[in-house]
Amino acid sequence: MAKKAKAKKRKTKKAKRGGGRRWSGRVTRESDALTLEEGVFTKGSAKAIARSLKRSAERSRRRKSSPYRSAMSMLTFFINRAGKGLSKARKRKLEAAKDELRALYGKD
Repeated sequence: MAKKAKAKKRKTKKAKRGGGRRWSGRVTRESDALTLEEGVFTKGSAKAIARSLKRSAERSRRRKSSPYRSAMSMLTFFINRAGKGLSKARKRKLEAAKDELRALYGKD
């Protein structure tokens, strides 16, 4: 129990010292590829996440790749950067959003 408290305290100090949370959070918020809807990765269902990513990717004029690749890249980036911080249920939902995104773009 003491290890968890120390680790949490260390993480908080580091966040305060750096002036912000993490660079990956900044990328998610300010990406040149997509302007994401607020709270897109916390939506209730995998289908809602996929639809929001698709909408953002298709509206974006700054992306350098196809809408499908941009949306999938952002989702994969979020999953990879969240790492161990994601609960199993949330990770399953995000992985299911990948399948939904493939289906929306006919990439089955």
